[in-house]
Amino acid sequence: QHEDKFLSSFRKLGLDGLPDAVACAKYHVLSNGVGGVAVEYMEESDTKAWVRFRYPRWMYDGAVICGVPVEASRGFLRGWYGQNGVSLGNPRLGFVCVSEDMTGQFGLCGYFREYDHDLTKDERLVFAPDERPPPFDPAKQPEPPPGEWNAERLAKANRNYAVEYIRNGVRELVNVLGRERALELCHLAARLTGLQHYRHMAEAVGGRDGGPEEAAGFLAAMFAGMGDDCRVDSIDDGAVLHQTGLRIARGLEGAERDTLLSCWIEIWRGAVHSQRMFMDVDCSVSETGLVWRITGSSR
Repeated sequence: QHEDKFLSSFRKLGLDGLPDAVACAKYHVLSNGVGGVAVEYMEESDTKAWVRFRYPRWMYDGAVICGVPVEASRGFLRGWYGQNGVSLGNPRLGFVCVSEDMTGQFGLCGYFREYDHDLTKDERLVFAPDERPPPFDPAKQPEPPPGEWNAERLAKANRNYAVEYIRNGVRELVNVLGRERALELCHLAARLTGLQHYRHMAEAVGGRDGGPEEAAGFLAAMFAGMGDDCRVDSIDDGAVLHQTGLRIARGLEGAERDTLLSCWIEIWRGAVHSQRMFMDVDCSVSETGLVWRITGSSR
């Protein structure tokens, strides 16, 4: 994700021309901010600028954070924060982490620093748990360029932020574990996510617990929020939802597309199964979209 998005987003956020340490800190504040993640910015100098993530920690909200190993956080730090200098062609730029979520300190916090010498690979990310950030001044918090980032664009960016986490997470899990084991884990996690979050999602789109037609209406509302086109047809024993556009799989082909969609389907199967009425959910995949058939359960 870093390699795909960093430099292009860097320019879109109006950060060209700033000192590298300052620009990187502002990038992480802004890019996370449009995704709904609260991050504070504190600048000490042109060569030292801080970021501090505030709680709750986005997708680690609630007790979920207790189950995340510190290795996951550190892998993220190495792959994102420790890589910024390399991406910018600045071998002197590194990240100093002073606090982590998974160690029970005060949340993810650290600073980008431009040194007076080139850094080795192991020096791009270092830890300094005894340091503390300077006071936060909300008047100095960066904001996206107002002329380019209207409300509609910010809303789409907020959606796409979460979408990229799903796409990249599934891809990398397949790379590490292989497709069969990755799908086993992803399918269960996706279904549990749908089961657990159905009520919150339904409240957001005016959905209500009911039968196949209500379930199809809920799915159509959620998919419309993704920018997809949906049509719901009533049938004798339930409802059929035709979904085209598939923002979640845009730009993907072949096995990667099939893998992602199989996980995506399980989220919504879980959401439907969270309702009081027992329902069967069948979904067929084509080149143009998905067709969902929702009926009362025969079991």
